[in-house]
Amino acid sequence: MRQRQFLSNPSLRFLILLLLTLAACNPATPPPEATATATRSPTSTATQTVSPTSTPTAIRTPPALPPLYRNDSLTPFGSPHSYIQDKCQLILDKWTSDNSSPGTVVMVIMFHSITSGDPSNPNQMSEFKLRTLMNKLHVEGFTAINTSQLAGFMEQNARIPPRSVLLVVDDRHYRRYFDLFFHQYWVDYGWPVVNAWISLDDPAGQLSLPDNIALENEGWVDHQAHGYIHNIPISTYSSEEYILGELQKPIDFFQANFHKIPTAVIWPGGGFSPRAAEVARQLGYQLGFTTNPRGPLMFDWVPLADGSDPQRPLWIPEGSVNDPLMVLPRYWDTDAIIHIPEVIQASLGAAAYAEENRATELEYYDIACESQYGPIP
Repeated sequence: MRQRQFLSNPSLRFLILLLLTLAACNPATPPPEATATATRSPTSTATQTVSPTSTPTAIRTPPALPPLYRNDSLTPFGSPHSYIQDKCQLILDKWTSDNSSPGTVVMVIMFHSITSGDPSNPNQMSEFKLRTLMNKLHVEGFTAINTSQLAGFMEQNARIPPRSVLLVVDDRHYRRYFDLFFHQYWVDYGWPVVNAWISLDDPAGQLSLPDNIALENEGWVDHQAHGYIHNIPISTYSSEEYILGELQKPIDFFQANFHKIPTAVIWPGGGFSPRAAEVARQLGYQLGFTTNPRGPLMFDWVPLADGSDPQRPLWIPEGSVNDPLMVLPRYWDTDAIIHIPEVIQASLGAAAYAEENRATELEYYDIACESQYGPIP
Protein backbone atom coordinates (compact mmCIF):
# COMPACT_ATOMS: atom_id res chain seq x y z
CA MET A 1 0.00 0.00 0.00
CA ARG A 2 2.86 2.27 0.88
CA GLN A 3 4.43 1.39 -2.49
CA ARG A 4 1.29 2.44 -4.31
CA GLN A 5 1.21 5.70 -2.31
CA PHE A 6 4.81 6.42 -3.15
CA LEU A 7 4.34 5.76 -6.84
CA SER A 8 1.13 7.80 -6.91
CA ASN A 9 2.88 10.86 -5.39
CA PRO A 10 4.22 12.91 -8.30
CA SER A 11 6.66 15.04 -6.28
CA LEU A 12 8.32 12.13 -4.70
CA ARG A 13 8.70 10.33 -7.99
CA PHE A 14 10.37 13.38 -9.46
CA LEU A 15 12.86 13.62 -6.65
CA ILE A 16 13.84 10.00 -6.95
CA LEU A 17 14.32 10.26 -10.70
CA LEU A 18 16.47 13.33 -10.24
CA LEU A 19 18.76 11.59 -7.82
CA LEU A 20 19.14 8.59 -10.09
CA THR A 21 20.01 10.80 -13.00
CA LEU A 22 22.68 12.63 -11.06
CA ALA A 23 24.18 9.38 -9.91
CA ALA A 24 24.48 8.14 -13.45
CA CYS A 25 26.22 11.31 -14.57
CA ASN A 26 29.02 11.10 -11.89
CA PRO A 27 31.43 8.27 -12.73
CA ALA A 28 32.78 6.25 -9.91
CA THR A 29 35.97 7.71 -8.42
CA PRO A 30 38.73 5.50 -9.65
CA PRO A 31 40.85 3.92 -7.03
CA PRO A 32 44.07 5.70 -6.41
CA GLU A 33 46.75 4.62 -8.82
CA ALA A 34 49.64 2.83 -7.26
CA THR A 35 52.62 5.00 -7.69
CA ALA A 36 55.70 3.02 -8.50
CA THR A 37 58.26 4.36 -6.12
CA ALA A 38 61.84 3.48 -7.02
CA THR A 39 63.43 2.37 -3.84
CA ARG A 40 66.99 3.71 -3.70
CA SER A 41 69.38 2.05 -1.43
CA PRO A 42 71.23 4.42 0.83
CA THR A 43 74.07 6.02 -1.13
CA SER A 44 77.38 5.79 0.59
CA THR A 45 79.33 8.95 0.07
CA ALA A 46 82.78 8.05 -1.25
CA THR A 47 85.27 9.92 0.90
CA GLN A 48 88.67 10.47 -0.86
CA THR A 49 91.46 10.32 1.61
CA VAL A 50 94.17 12.75 0.58
CA SER A 51 97.54 11.73 1.93
CA PRO A 52 100.03 14.47 2.67
CA THR A 53 102.21 15.07 -0.43
CA SER A 54 105.93 15.75 0.06
CA THR A 55 107.53 18.27 -2.25
CA PRO A 56 109.90 16.37 -4.57
CA THR A 57 113.56 17.33 -4.21
CA ALA A 58 114.90 18.94 -7.35
CA ILE A 59 117.83 17.07 -8.83
CA ARG A 60 120.76 19.46 -9.24
CA THR A 61 123.10 18.87 -12.11
CA PRO A 62 126.74 19.89 -11.58
CA PRO A 63 127.85 22.58 -14.04
CA ALA A 64 130.57 21.88 -16.58
CA LEU A 65 133.99 22.71 -15.21
CA PRO A 66 136.06 25.29 -17.12
CA PRO A 67 138.93 24.10 -19.34
CA LEU A 68 142.50 24.33 -18.15
CA TYR A 69 143.90 27.85 -18.14
CA ARG A 70 145.80 28.50 -21.34
CA ASN A 71 147.73 31.36 -22.83
CA ASP A 72 149.76 30.42 -25.87
CA SER A 73 152.09 33.37 -25.44
CA LEU A 74 153.27 31.88 -22.14
CA THR A 75 153.98 28.37 -23.37
CA PRO A 76 154.99 28.70 -27.03
CA PHE A 77 156.85 25.37 -27.02
CA GLY A 78 154.18 23.18 -25.45
CA SER A 79 150.75 23.23 -23.86
CA PRO A 80 149.60 23.04 -20.24
CA HIS A 81 148.81 19.57 -18.95
CA SER A 82 146.66 18.63 -15.97
CA TYR A 83 147.61 15.65 -13.82
CA ILE A 84 145.02 15.43 -11.01
CA GLN A 85 142.18 13.13 -12.03
CA ASP A 86 139.96 13.55 -8.96
CA LYS A 87 138.16 16.81 -9.69
CA CYS A 88 136.58 16.99 -6.24
CA GLN A 89 139.98 16.72 -4.57
CA LEU A 90 141.38 19.25 -7.05
CA ILE A 91 138.74 21.87 -6.19
CA LEU A 92 139.08 21.17 -2.47
CA ASP A 93 142.85 21.66 -2.55
CA LYS A 94 142.57 24.65 -4.86
CA TRP A 95 140.17 26.67 -2.72
CA THR A 96 141.13 25.62 0.82
CA SER A 97 142.14 28.88 2.44
CA ASP A 98 145.29 27.51 4.11
CA ASN A 99 146.69 26.33 0.77
CA SER A 100 148.37 28.33 -1.97
CA SER A 101 146.11 30.82 -3.69
CA PRO A 102 145.30 30.38 -7.40
CA GLY A 103 148.01 31.90 -9.55
CA THR A 104 150.87 30.76 -7.31
CA VAL A 105 153.73 30.06 -9.71
CA VAL A 106 157.13 28.36 -9.60
CA MET A 107 160.03 29.17 -11.90
CA VAL A 108 162.58 26.32 -11.98
CA ILE A 109 166.07 27.42 -13.06
CA MET A 110 169.01 25.07 -13.75
CA PHE A 111 172.61 26.18 -13.37
CA HIS A 112 175.42 24.27 -15.05
CA SER A 113 178.56 26.30 -14.72
CA ILE A 114 179.20 29.69 -13.14
CA THR A 115 182.52 31.46 -13.45
CA SER A 116 183.98 34.52 -11.78
CA GLY A 117 185.83 35.26 -15.01
CA ASP A 118 184.73 35.38 -18.60
CA PRO A 119 182.54 32.48 -19.80
CA SER A 120 184.42 29.97 -21.93
CA ASN A 121 181.36 28.39 -23.61
CA PRO A 122 177.73 29.35 -24.33
CA ASN A 123 176.43 27.22 -21.46
CA GLN A 124 178.59 28.97 -18.88
CA MET A 125 177.27 31.88 -16.84
CA SER A 126 179.31 34.78 -15.50
CA GLU A 127 179.07 35.71 -11.84
CA PHE A 128 177.86 39.15 -12.90
CA LYS A 129 174.91 37.66 -14.77
CA LEU A 130 174.15 35.41 -11.80
CA ARG A 131 173.99 38.43 -9.46
CA THR A 132 171.82 40.29 -11.96
CA LEU A 133 169.43 37.36 -12.22
CA MET A 134 169.17 36.82 -8.47
CA ASN A 135 168.62 40.51 -7.78
CA LYS A 136 165.93 40.66 -10.46
CA LEU A 137 164.15 37.68 -8.91
CA HIS A 138 164.21 39.36 -5.51
CA VAL A 139 162.99 42.71 -6.82
CA GLU A 140 160.10 40.99 -8.61
CA GLY A 141 158.98 39.32 -5.38
CA PHE A 142 160.29 35.78 -5.89
CA THR A 143 161.34 33.53 -3.01
CA ALA A 144 163.42 30.36 -3.32
CA ILE A 145 161.99 27.06 -2.05
CA ASN A 146 163.35 23.52 -1.71
CA THR A 147 162.30 20.37 -3.53
CA SER A 148 160.05 19.02 -0.79
CA GLN A 149 158.13 22.30 -0.76
CA LEU A 150 157.67 22.05 -4.52
CA ALA A 151 156.42 18.46 -4.23
CA GLY A 152 153.86 19.46 -1.60
CA PHE A 153 152.68 22.32 -3.76
CA MET A 154 152.38 20.33 -6.97
CA GLU A 155 150.66 17.37 -5.31
CA GLN A 156 148.37 19.04 -2.77
CA ASN A 157 148.64 22.80 -3.38
CA ALA A 158 150.49 23.19 -0.08
CA ARG A 159 151.22 26.82 0.73
CA ILE A 160 154.39 28.30 -0.76
CA PRO A 161 155.25 31.92 -1.65
CA PRO A 162 153.01 33.22 -4.48
CA ARG A 163 156.08 33.73 -6.67
CA SER A 164 158.54 30.93 -6.00
CA VAL A 165 161.77 29.84 -7.63
CA LEU A 166 163.64 26.53 -7.42
CA LEU A 167 167.40 26.96 -7.98
CA VAL A 168 168.93 23.70 -9.26
CA VAL A 169 172.71 23.36 -9.65
CA ASP A 170 173.52 20.34 -11.81
CA ASP A 171 176.51 18.01 -11.66
CA ARG A 172 177.66 17.60 -8.04
CA HIS A 173 179.51 20.79 -7.23
CA TYR A 174 181.81 21.21 -4.26
CA ARG A 175 181.30 23.35 -1.19
CA ARG A 176 183.36 26.35 -2.29
CA TYR A 177 181.10 26.72 -5.33
CA PHE A 178 178.00 27.07 -3.15
CA ASP A 179 179.69 29.27 -0.59
CA LEU A 180 180.94 31.60 -3.32
CA PHE A 181 177.87 31.92 -5.48
CA PHE A 182 174.78 31.07 -3.36
CA HIS A 183 175.46 31.39 0.37
CA GLN A 184 174.88 35.15 0.30
CA TYR A 185 171.24 34.59 -0.73
CA TRP A 186 170.71 32.12 2.08
CA VAL A 187 172.00 34.67 4.57
CA ASP A 188 170.15 37.65 3.08
CA TYR A 189 166.86 36.08 1.99
CA GLY A 190 166.78 32.53 3.37
CA TRP A 191 166.98 31.06 -0.14
CA PRO A 192 168.01 27.37 -0.36
CA VAL A 193 169.61 25.84 -3.43
CA VAL A 194 169.56 22.32 -4.89
CA ASN A 195 172.72 20.31 -5.57
CA ALA A 196 171.94 17.69 -8.25
CA TRP A 197 174.22 14.97 -6.94
CA ILE A 198 175.90 12.28 -9.09
CA SER A 199 176.11 9.20 -6.87
CA LEU A 200 179.02 7.45 -8.60
CA ASP A 201 181.64 6.65 -5.98
CA ASP A 202 184.61 8.08 -7.86
CA PRO A 203 187.53 10.23 -6.62
CA ALA A 204 185.75 13.52 -7.36
CA GLY A 205 182.70 12.41 -5.42
CA GLN A 206 184.75 11.11 -2.52
CA LEU A 207 186.64 14.39 -2.33
CA SER A 208 183.54 16.62 -2.21
CA LEU A 209 181.27 14.33 -0.20
CA PRO A 210 182.23 15.33 3.39
CA ASP A 211 181.64 19.03 2.71
CA ASN A 212 178.36 18.28 0.99
CA ILE A 213 177.17 16.21 3.94
CA ALA A 214 177.89 19.27 6.05
CA LEU A 215 175.96 21.49 3.62
CA GLU A 216 172.98 19.12 3.77
CA ASN A 217 173.05 19.20 7.56
CA GLU A 218 173.23 23.00 7.56
CA GLY A 219 169.89 22.98 5.77
CA TRP A 220 170.47 25.36 2.89
CA VAL A 221 171.80 22.96 0.22
CA ASP A 222 169.12 20.44 -0.79
CA HIS A 223 170.72 17.38 -2.44
CA GLN A 224 168.67 15.52 -5.07
CA ALA A 225 169.44 12.58 -7.36
CA HIS A 226 171.26 13.19 -10.64
CA GLY A 227 171.89 9.62 -11.68
CA TYR A 228 174.71 7.20 -10.91
CA ILE A 229 176.83 6.83 -14.01
CA HIS A 230 175.18 10.04 -15.28
CA ASN A 231 177.17 10.45 -18.49
CA ILE A 232 174.85 8.18 -20.49
CA PRO A 233 171.37 9.72 -20.58
CA ILE A 234 168.41 7.37 -20.26
CA SER A 235 166.43 6.84 -23.45
CA THR A 236 163.80 4.51 -24.83
CA TYR A 237 166.69 2.18 -25.76
CA SER A 238 168.03 1.94 -22.21
CA SER A 239 167.94 -1.50 -20.62
CA GLU A 240 165.89 -2.25 -17.55
CA GLU A 241 169.11 -2.89 -15.66
CA TYR A 242 170.58 0.50 -16.58
CA ILE A 243 167.38 2.39 -15.69
CA LEU A 244 167.18 0.66 -12.33
CA GLY A 245 170.83 1.39 -11.59
CA GLU A 246 170.48 5.09 -12.39
CA LEU A 247 167.52 5.37 -10.04
CA GLN A 248 168.06 2.84 -7.24
CA LYS A 249 171.76 3.42 -6.59
CA PRO A 250 171.24 7.14 -5.81
CA ILE A 251 168.57 6.16 -3.27
CA ASP A 252 170.99 3.79 -1.57
CA PHE A 253 173.72 6.44 -1.60
CA PHE A 254 171.46 9.14 -0.19
CA GLN A 255 170.24 6.94 2.66
CA ALA A 256 173.79 6.07 3.62
CA ASN A 257 175.26 9.58 3.38
CA PHE A 258 172.54 12.26 3.47
CA HIS A 259 170.17 10.20 5.62
CA LYS A 260 167.17 10.85 3.43
CA ILE A 261 165.45 9.51 0.34
CA PRO A 262 165.68 11.88 -2.65
CA THR A 263 162.44 13.60 -3.56
CA ALA A 264 163.40 14.21 -7.17
CA VAL A 265 165.42 12.82 -10.01
CA ILE A 266 167.08 15.45 -12.16
CA TRP A 267 167.34 13.41 -15.36
CA PRO A 268 171.04 13.35 -16.42
CA GLY A 269 171.47 15.09 -19.74
CA GLY A 270 167.72 15.61 -19.83
CA GLY A 271 167.21 12.01 -20.95
CA PHE A 272 164.15 10.05 -19.85
CA SER A 273 161.59 7.56 -21.11
CA PRO A 274 158.07 6.46 -20.15
CA ARG A 275 159.54 3.31 -18.59
CA ALA A 276 162.13 5.27 -16.61
CA ALA A 277 159.41 7.55 -15.23
CA GLU A 278 157.38 4.51 -14.26
CA VAL A 279 160.32 2.92 -12.43
CA ALA A 280 161.08 6.21 -10.69
CA ARG A 281 157.52 6.33 -9.38
CA GLN A 282 157.74 2.75 -8.15
CA LEU A 283 160.92 3.59 -6.24
CA GLY A 284 159.30 6.58 -4.51
CA TYR A 285 160.47 9.60 -6.50
CA GLN A 286 157.84 12.34 -6.48
CA LEU A 287 159.28 14.67 -9.12
CA GLY A 288 161.47 14.52 -12.20
CA PHE A 289 163.13 17.37 -14.11
CA THR A 290 164.03 17.64 -17.79
CA THR A 291 166.20 20.26 -19.47
CA ASN A 292 163.30 21.57 -21.58
CA PRO A 293 162.55 25.25 -20.81
CA ARG A 294 158.85 25.10 -21.68
CA GLY A 295 157.49 27.40 -18.99
CA PRO A 296 156.70 27.83 -15.30
CA LEU A 297 154.78 25.49 -13.01
CA MET A 298 151.45 25.91 -11.24
CA PHE A 299 149.20 23.59 -9.28
CA ASP A 300 147.78 20.96 -11.67
CA TRP A 301 149.40 22.87 -14.55
CA VAL A 302 152.60 21.76 -16.32
CA PRO A 303 153.59 22.91 -19.85
CA LEU A 304 154.63 19.91 -21.95
CA ALA A 305 154.83 18.88 -25.59
CA ASP A 306 153.07 15.88 -27.10
CA GLY A 307 155.11 15.82 -30.31
CA SER A 308 158.57 16.58 -31.60
CA ASP A 309 159.55 20.11 -32.58
CA PRO A 310 161.74 20.23 -35.72
CA GLN A 311 163.22 23.55 -34.60
CA ARG A 312 164.21 22.06 -31.24
CA PRO A 313 165.16 18.44 -31.95
CA LEU A 314 166.96 18.01 -28.63
CA TRP A 315 163.82 18.79 -26.63
CA ILE A 316 162.36 15.35 -26.00
CA PRO A 317 158.54 15.48 -26.06
CA GLU A 318 157.17 14.60 -22.63
CA GLY A 319 153.49 13.95 -23.25
CA SER A 320 153.88 10.21 -23.86
CA VAL A 321 155.12 9.73 -20.31
CA ASN A 322 151.57 10.43 -19.04
CA ASP A 323 152.98 11.68 -15.73
CA PRO A 324 153.67 15.42 -15.89
CA LEU A 325 155.25 15.55 -12.44
CA MET A 326 158.06 13.27 -13.61
CA VAL A 327 159.02 15.48 -16.57
CA LEU A 328 158.94 19.03 -15.21
CA PRO A 329 160.51 21.80 -17.33
CA ARG A 330 163.43 24.01 -16.27
CA TYR A 331 164.66 27.35 -17.55
CA TRP A 332 168.31 27.66 -18.52
CA ASP A 333 170.35 30.01 -16.33
CA THR A 334 171.86 31.93 -19.26
CA ASP A 335 168.53 33.40 -20.44
CA ALA A 336 166.23 32.87 -17.45
CA ILE A 337 166.12 36.58 -16.71
CA ILE A 338 164.26 37.38 -19.93
CA HIS A 339 161.51 34.92 -18.99
CA ILE A 340 160.70 36.46 -15.62
CA PRO A 341 158.00 38.77 -17.10
CA GLU A 342 156.37 35.74 -18.76
CA VAL A 343 156.27 33.88 -15.47
CA ILE A 344 154.66 36.85 -13.75
CA GLN A 345 152.12 37.13 -16.55
CA ALA A 346 151.29 33.45 -16.14
CA SER A 347 150.69 33.99 -12.44
CA LEU A 348 148.43 37.00 -12.93
CA GLY A 349 146.51 35.44 -15.81
CA ALA A 350 145.90 32.18 -13.94
CA ALA A 351 144.73 34.06 -10.83
CA ALA A 352 142.24 36.12 -12.85
CA TYR A 353 140.99 33.05 -14.72
CA ALA A 354 140.47 31.17 -11.45
CA GLU A 355 138.47 34.03 -9.97
CA GLU A 356 136.25 34.20 -13.07
CA ASN A 357 135.41 30.52 -12.66
CA ARG A 358 135.35 30.34 -8.89
CA ALA A 359 131.56 30.32 -8.54
CA THR A 360 131.23 27.53 -11.10
CA GLU A 361 133.83 25.37 -9.39
CA LEU A 362 132.32 25.91 -5.95
CA GLU A 363 128.84 25.07 -7.27
CA TYR A 364 130.23 21.87 -8.80
CA TYR A 365 131.83 20.98 -5.47
CA ASP A 366 128.64 21.73 -3.54
CA ILE A 367 126.59 19.42 -5.77
CA ALA A 368 128.99 16.62 -6.62
CA CYS A 369 131.59 16.56 -3.85
CA GLU A 370 130.65 18.03 -0.48
CA SER A 371 128.62 15.09 0.76
CA GLN A 372 131.69 12.86 0.43
CA TYR A 373 134.60 15.26 0.91
CA GLY A 374 133.09 17.67 3.41
CA PRO A 375 132.93 21.46 3.21
CA ILE A 376 135.87 23.43 1.91
CA PRO A 377 137.74 24.91 4.89
